[in-house]
Amino acid sequence: MSPKVRSRKGFTLVELLVVIAIIGVLVGLLLPAVQAAREAARRMSCSNNFKQIGLAIHNYHAAYNQMPQQGSGTGLAIGNPYETPGANEYRLSFLVGITPFIEQQAIWEQISNPYQTTGGTFQSMGPLPSLSLAEYSPNPYLPWITDIAGYRCPSDPGRGLPSMGRTNYAACMGDANHTTIEGETYRLNSSALNNATRMTNVGIAARGAFVYRKKMAFRDILDGLSNTIMCGEILTDLGDRDIRTTPANAGGRTTAQWSAGGILRCRAPGFIDPARPRFWSATQAVEASSEERRGSKWMCAIVLYSGFHTMLPPNTETCFHGNRHQEYIASTSSHHQGGTHVLMGDGAIKFITDSIDAGNSNSPQVKTPDQAGVLAAGSESPFGLWGSLGTRANKETISSDF
Repeated sequence: MSPKVRSRKGFTLVELLVVIAIIGVLVGLLLPAVQAAREAARRMSCSNNFKQIGLAIHNYHAAYNQMPQQGSGTGLAIGNPYETPGANEYRLSFLVGITPFIEQQAIWEQISNPYQTTGGTFQSMGPLPSLSLAEYSPNPYLPWITDIAGYRCPSDPGRGLPSMGRTNYAACMGDANHTTIEGETYRLNSSALNNATRMTNVGIAARGAFVYRKKMAFRDILDGLSNTIMCGEILTDLGDRDIRTTPANAGGRTTAQWSAGGILRCRAPGFIDPARPRFWSATQAVEASSEERRGSKWMCAIVLYSGFHTMLPPNTETCFHGNRHQEYIASTSSHHQGGTHVLMGDGAIKFITDSIDAGNSNSPQVKTPDQAGVLAAGSESPFGLWGSLGTRANKETISSDF
């Protein structure tokens, strides 16, 4: 009688390894596609947020016959251009004004009415938005430290402190940085520079859809709403010395150097880490305070927080001259592959690539005639198509889609 042969069911070790290898290959092939699909969804959500901001700006204009002001709020004390107790010195960004138009009525009610805390009462429209966390901590003003979901792009991982309320959407300030940190009323009743002179300077150099501390309307955009950038996308800081979010201190340059070809001062030898060109070198001086970073205060109209220029192309350096309240050079930026979103004046969302024609980055800027080596008032933007899209009334025509 022959013995029974018992057959064993299951995989051999070789077969198991083959199956694991096949699964690994499939995962390797599918993972990039899954990641790309997720980023596409985040990018679409980011674009939709921007559309809502565009709609809010148009609804605001329909209600008040002007755009929300970049640099609004409560005034400066007579004869004192600096920090005034209780006032916010016209430093509120346009994002504050549109909160009721993006379904944030509750936070608008907190801002527009006196705000009661255990330490006292803040007046309507809140305190100075550029205060530090330490200055807020004894008597916190919660609206200024609140993140608003509609102001955030899902592709940006930045969250929480040391930023206050973050924003990924900023106002277009044009193709020159002169006066974008000051506007017409910086030194009200001060002997340093009278208002008439400052208004002239702003009229020459502030060529964007938004002008700091000045009421603007669609009628001021003579190049056409569809040909003019109104807002752009910006990254918020992750504390990693990214050239797009951590401002480098280009101090030591003279005003003339900063005006004439000053854009490339952000790229002076030794500034950028050659091994990691998206980051500043370890020896490069940057803004000392970790709170003074790109997009870290949605409510503040200072360019670093909620503005940008169409000078350097998207995803390039952010730097400033001397101290954080001087002139900035800051472009759009994002984590989307190859470019950033912009909001046109007519509400259309465009994706601008990093390789857009940005003209001559070594060119002087359009500034006031009292500064040597600058371009005259009314000059064509030296920064190519990118610069032209950032000007509102320079009579430049856009011949094709971009």
